[in-house]
Amino acid sequence: MHPMKITKVETVYDGFYKLRKLTLNNGQQELVRERFEPGQAVAALVYDTNTKEYIFVRQYRIGAESEVVEIPAGMLDKSGESAEDALRREIQEELGYEVDRLEHIVKMFPSPGGSAEQIDVYYAEVSRQTGAGGGVVDENENITIVRLGWETLLQTELRDAKSLLAVQWRQLQLSK
Repeated sequence: MHPMKITKVETVYDGFYKLRKLTLNNGQQELVRERFEPGQAVAALVYDTNTKEYIFVRQYRIGAESEVVEIPAGMLDKSGESAEDALRREIQEELGYEVDRLEHIVKMFPSPGGSAEQIDVYYAEVSRQTGAGGGVVDENENITIVRLGWETLLQTELRDAKSLLAVQWRQLQLSK
């Protein structure tokens, strides 16, 4: 087995996201693959320590072609913003909460077969809602806040990988 080496990278599309064509060589042959590059994202399973509820968002997602219930998430700004700062900003924008505590769960590739996207997933505790949430109008976000008790959360159909991962992580933490 020979190690893969990238020999050429071409930008095929440069819009809201990027698509690149990569030429690879495995020591015996050249291969051409496309890679979707949405950027670096952050997400958090948010728990309100006052109400004892988990706070999710419901919003339309183009990949699912429907509304999806998921943990709050967003992209890092291009300004060199840290993952934790980006997450605090996203939780404020989407839920209206200040973050009391963050715990990093994992940095993951949700679909490494064709995407370079990386997501830092966290557990966040909140207790102070200082804004309305609902997203940023300039970003065309139309977000509904969804509050779930633990038992209801366990019965809620989640179809989003980062949300499933975070909830399963929490189940493991609570079972210890």
